[in-house]
Amino acid sequence: MPELPEVETIVRELRPHVVGATILDASVDWARILAHPAEDVEGFRRGVRGRRIEDLWRRGKFIVFALSGGRYLTIHLRMSGRLTLSPGGRPEHLRIRFALSSGELYFYCQRKFGRVWLVDDPEQVLGDLGPEPLSADLTVAQFAELLGRRRGMIKPLLLNQRFIAGLGNIYVDEALYRAGLHPRRTADTLSEDEIRRLYAAIGEVLGQALEHHGTTFDGIFVRPQGQEGRQQEGLLVYGQAEQPCARCGTPIERMVVGGRGTHICPRCQRGP
Repeated sequence: MPELPEVETIVRELRPHVVGATILDASVDWARILAHPAEDVEGFRRGVRGRRIEDLWRRGKFIVFALSGGRYLTIHLRMSGRLTLSPGGRPEHLRIRFALSSGELYFYCQRKFGRVWLVDDPEQVLGDLGPEPLSADLTVAQFAELLGRRRGMIKPLLLNQRFIAGLGNIYVDEALYRAGLHPRRTADTLSEDEIRRLYAAIGEVLGQALEHHGTTFDGIFVRPQGQEGRQQEGLLVYGQAEQPCARCGTPIERMVVGGRGTHICPRCQRGP
């Protein structure tokens, strides 16, 4: 968390405020957030100062600012990071403040897992990522081909950013539920129909979450101007332990799969 819908929401809502603006300066309150140049605060400040933000996009769970002069500011929010246009977080959680010609941009990160890279080529950071789940380039046939090369459990596979980029715990649980698949099923046991159902469920879940501007739990994810997402109101299994399944009424169960907390309906998602 944040996952693809949250990161895409941030990018869409930041774009009109920051693209075309110049970075006047940056103040870094915690040097270890800088992955490249590693913990070099002054080098980072020199590297961004005076550069114009020419474009902004998302790749997987990464946010990429294309800067003038061929530099790329790349940010991963990890578990608790947030980018806001107003100082809406706790001061002790502020890691970087960007002074822009159009205003200010704040990077808060409570748990200190977020990271920032300033590089000449974004592929230095993004090169190992798998395909985008919402891209027209990822057809159901290509998805089936990717699955056909694997033998592991389906949930850890979908969480693997080298397999497919942008999915996280929330939306994998939701997609598997909608597809009627147990998270411990292995990729090589899925039928053609099950693969089609999973492909469609991933698109459906991500599309709905984008419409609702992402999921907010415990105030961790907020949009750039402080609003929360609304997808938590539409979650069917994630975070719903002991609540009745929307399909069959069986209580939702919480289990651990691949080291991650996982939510299923034991009746709709039969175990392997």
